[in-house]
Amino acid sequence: MHIPHRVKRAGDDGSAGPLLRADGVRKVYRSGDVEVPALHALDLTVERGELLAVMGPSGSGKTTLLNCLSGLDEIDAGHVLVEGHDLFAMSDAERTDHRARTMGFIFQAFNLIPVFSAAENVELPLLLTGVPQVEARERALAMLARVGLAHRAEHKPNEVSGGEQQRITIARALVGRPAIVWADEPTGNLDTTMAAQVMDLLCELNADEGQTIVLVTHDPGIGQRASRCVTMVDGRLVRDVRRPAIDLTDVPAVPAM
Repeated sequence: MHIPHRVKRAGDDGSAGPLLRADGVRKVYRSGDVEVPALHALDLTVERGELLAVMGPSGSGKTTLLNCLSGLDEIDAGHVLVEGHDLFAMSDAERTDHRARTMGFIFQAFNLIPVFSAAENVELPLLLTGVPQVEARERALAMLARVGLAHRAEHKPNEVSGGEQQRITIARALVGRPAIVWADEPTGNLDTTMAAQVMDLLCELNADEGQTIVLVTHDPGIGQRASRCVTMVDGRLVRDVRRPAIDLTDVPAVPAM
């Protein structure tokens, strides 16, 4: 079953230019009189439909980059434009609203509400943006079916596996049909088999739905599956590799979780 409303592909809305552009982004952490630069005048462009992996050693600034580009963290200099809108020219309220309408988030720790069912967790962001209850539930159930979890809709997080919990978070991130999805170590809490299954799903959503995904990972195997991989060292982008599309039609599928 596919999502009732397809995620926008490049150019679907008639817009030109990249989906995201970061120019001269600088971030500094301060503790008393001590300043620790985390991002150094960083430039990055993300095109619509890209699956971009951000790699680098621990402490290199990967998560800081994700938080700054998504507007979760403030920046000290530079500009971040998403669909042509400068995030840091907005008020906090405007930025929060823009983030809710255009972005989805997948975290390593899942961040599911334990007393909610899978369907309730997935529909929550829709309800928070004013979508009527009936429509929100229909879209949540459709999205759970899309990620292979229609049969888990009424289960609570502690009643499903870790891989299934991450699929629920993916459904929650995508249910609002975001322009871009941010994923911070989305396979970090999963074993090798479940991690491969979650990456299969992200690659499928990217290829079939045109979903733009930016993911932070320390796993070279995960990074190699992305169509583009940038490497960070000490708050700087030191490498940017684009890979041609790979034909996966002859690759055996990983059994469903």
